[in-house]
Amino acid sequence: MKIAIVGATGLVGSKMISVLDERNFPVSELLAVASEKSVGKEVLFRGKPVKVISLEQAVQEKPDIALFSAGGSTSLQWAPKFAAAGTTVIDNSSAWRMDKNIPLVVPEINGDVLKSTDKIIANPNCSTIQMVLVLAPLHKAFDINRIIVSTYQSVSGSGIKGIQQLTNEQEGNAGTKAYPHPIHRNVLPHGGDFDSSGYTTEELKLVNETRKILNDYSLNISATVVRVPVTGGHSESVNVEFKKPFTLKAAREQMAAMPGVVIQDDPERFLYPMPIYAEGKDEVFVGRIRRDDTIENGLNLWVVSDNLRKGAATNAVQIAEYLLQHDLIH
Repeated sequence: MKIAIVGATGLVGSKMISVLDERNFPVSELLAVASEKSVGKEVLFRGKPVKVISLEQAVQEKPDIALFSAGGSTSLQWAPKFAAAGTTVIDNSSAWRMDKNIPLVVPEINGDVLKSTDKIIANPNCSTIQMVLVLAPLHKAFDINRIIVSTYQSVSGSGIKGIQQLTNEQEGNAGTKAYPHPIHRNVLPHGGDFDSSGYTTEELKLVNETRKILNDYSLNISATVVRVPVTGGHSESVNVEFKKPFTLKAAREQMAAMPGVVIQDDPERFLYPMPIYAEGKDEVFVGRIRRDDTIENGLNLWVVSDNLRKGAATNAVQIAEYLLQHDLIH
């Protein structure tokens, strides 16, 4: 397979290159694609240098699959050009996610919506992916009525700039800022841009993308997104209200049976998910599993995952794997 990585020099793009290698994806030729200022630079793939090329060159190469992680405006402009050349685009930006004609996919949950005619496929937001992977089996079993989620998102979710700001502030250096306030020794209740309702774009993604992936637009979801001074890994406090009664044992069994979900929940041994241990792993970890006794069928969960891996690069590569396994690439 000829595979293009658009945004190859960025945080997620470079992680996509690593994940393709780790998972032994059948790559006959890798096209590293980035903006004009990065053309000519080199990235490493399977120990060999690959020269970065422009978007124009990459379209002419007609790759089988293009994994995009170069921002929404680039995706809106270039994904259709790749698709017109016969390439299947898997896009990590928010550009196409809510388009009713574009599938929004977490393969373990809704890979079956994919068709060979889908030339642009949307990869969900990092915080959405980890939450829905845990909630999908619970929704199937007990019928979710309402979700309240508060996120604790690492600075790597803001790209290299976010990591640089935190590092600079820790070391007392001046530098470019990703946020309007200090992030070192601070917590910002702010992810994305505010809209007229007072919610942010990151919060609305959690609402709208969850409904689309779970194919249930009646779900009541309220989200608060918070940025924390952690380098990698997003955490979420998730409160769920079901329509049907449940037992904790049955809820645990449902989550444990979901591919990619790992339960870490033993308070006596202080075992619970933490971003420092999730970083570098592909699984979604869930713990602090307990009833919410203030409502009839309430459940509290703590969900942690590496936002650059399952939250972005790994999920995109898994979509590509699903397409190959089900003979949907032509």
